[in-house]
Amino acid sequence: MEIGVRFLAARPRTRYELERRLRRAGAQDATVEATLVRLAAMGYLDDAAFARWWGEQRDRHAPRGRRLIEAELRRIGVPRDVIEGFRDEHADPQRAPEDAALPGTEEERARVALARHLRGRPLPEEPKARQRIGMFLMRRGFDAGTVRGAIRAAGADLEEAENDG
Repeated sequence: MEIGVRFLAARPRTRYELERRLRRAGAQDATVEATLVRLAAMGYLDDAAFARWWGEQRDRHAPRGRRLIEAELRRIGVPRDVIEGFRDEHADPQRAPEDAALPGTEEERARVALARHLRGRPLPEEPKARQRIGMFLMRRGFDAGTVRGAIRAAGADLEEAENDG
């Protein structure tokens, strides 16, 4: 139990991550299972809450597309049904985010990622440069349509700023 609590102190973890950590520490199967059950009953081990936390952290610090977030969740052991619940929860465009400062839709996340990538610089005019930026966003898990929309919106914002100035 002590190993599990110390492991969870740094950040939330998935059941799979904690199970691997306990097995690596040499705990017996019965002890591992009892620890997992007890920590889950205490509310310290919840894969659905972890998925929400992970998605929020991505939105806050390094916006990613839904596909990449889901791939990351699969890699760290979140069960498929929990990922599907996460997807359904985030697919609703009418949902009210707990923190209004976080992007709510895939398009908003792509725009935030693009703005952070550009760091205040204007969107380049050259097609090759725009293509590189588009590939950057696609590597972040955004689909092609979302990427095109984000680049178009950034280009329209740039034109609007030039006309106003």
